[in-house]
Order: sequence, then C-alpha cells, then structure tokens
Amino acid sequence: MIADCRFDLQREQWGRDAYLAAHVPGAVYISLAADLSAPLTGSNGRHPLPQRDVMAATFQRLGIDTNVQVVAYDQDNGMFASRFWWMLKYAGHDDIAVLDGGFAKWIAEGHPTISGEETRAPASFVPNWQSHLLVDVDGVKASLGRPGTLLLDARAPERFEGHTEPLDRTPGHIPGAANHFFKSNLARDNTMLPPEQLRTRFTASLHGHTPAHTVMYCGSGVTACQNLLAMEHAGLPGARLYAGSWSEWSSDPQRPVETGPAKPR
Repeated sequence: MIADCRFDLQREQWGRDAYLAAHVPGAVYISLAADLSAPLTGSNGRHPLPQRDVMAATFQRLGIDTNVQVVAYDQDNGMFASRFWWMLKYAGHDDIAVLDGGFAKWIAEGHPTISGEETRAPASFVPNWQSHLLVDVDGVKASLGRPGTLLLDARAPERFEGHTEPLDRTPGHIPGAANHFFKSNLARDNTMLPPEQLRTRFTASLHGHTPAHTVMYCGSGVTACQNLLAMEHAGLPGARLYAGSWSEWSSDPQRPVETGPAKPR
C-alpha cells in the first residue's frame, strides 16, 4: 500500500490537489488534517491524535491488514509521512516505511507518475496498541523536574527559544526541554543523513539520556515524528511522542513556559 501524505500547513487543499495532478502509481491520498488528526477543541493542539477506534477505522478503510507492507511519502523531508508511520507503529503495524526524499526525489530520478484518484478495497485491520509509545499532557506535566526524563523539541531553534512564534499563541518551550531541530536530520536533498551521522547528532542532543527516557514533541505532533523516524534509522529506537506538543501545552496559560537556550535537566 502506497500512501501519499503531501500536505501544506498554510494551504490544506494543496496536498490533495498535488496528488490529483501527479502521484506515484498506485498511491492513495492521506490528509494530515482529515485523516491523521482529530477535530480541534481549542485546547487539544493543532493536529490532535485521533481516538484509537477512529485510527483503526481509517487504516481499515485504506486497505491495511497484517499482511500489507505500507510505504508512505510526502513532498520531500518526511515530516508528514512520518506522522502516518508513527501512527501505524503505535497501532502495532511494523510493516511501514517512509520513502527517503519523498515525491521530489521520485520525480528527480525520473520515475513514472499518474494523475487522478486511486482507492483500495477495505481490509480487516486488527490493532495491537503500543501504549508505551505515547505520553499525554498529564504525563509530561508529571515529568517536569524529574532528571530521568528528557523532553526533546523538534522545532526550529528560534521558535524553541521564543524569539518568534508564527503558529501558536505563546512563544517558548516546555521547561527543561532540549532542542533537536528536525531539519538537522537531513542532507541537502532532504534525504535522511546516514545512520552514523544521525547517531552522533542525537547523542549530543540527548544529553546522556537513553531513548527510552526521552519524550519527543514539536508544534503539533508532526515533525516530532520525523525525529522519531530518524532515531530509529540511527539505531536509537524507544523514544516516546507527546502528540499534543507545544500547541496543546501552550493553550493553557497555567502551564509553565520557558524561553531562551535549552537547560535540560
């Protein structure tokens, strides 16, 4: 099963329009907003994780069962495809890969495309939920001040430090978090760096913590998944996701906020 996950945070219709114009033959379109996110409440973040039964129904509708190998791609750097990758991993489906370099590399290498919409017959999807991969806002709040847990923020340094905030109501980061910008995982052509380079960079960002004691977040639970994918590629599996991320955390003015350079604990 091939999943086209192209999306634009500023123009939600762009991804579907791009898919209809040209996509990898056999691919079905999956929208971050319509398929990989729950409805917004104003306090659950910009791309909240759907409920488990909704996720399972989506995977079933897409024709995924235990025998299906899934390959996801987006326009280039994997940030949207990795959200789909993580959700399937969370549901216990490990046969999921991300096309390195996305549709841009597919086109650059001269591979064929097709226009229009394609669909798959529904399948029986039986989830095996991996609850240990997910942390909610209460879990994050409980971890504050505990030296054994590292929060790792995937946003750009200027957003992490609070110099600018183009999307969410409050600038800054969760207190005690460290920063690992997801684009630092990429080569110039938006493919993943080799595993050994990623391992070196993540080892520095983890500040002595193990992946199992690391919680990844970002603005809305999307680019954090690209960090999680990069960690697995580097041979550093086991980190968890705070899906609500900064957009959920900062929606409550009672939750503490920190600005400036990282002060990991």
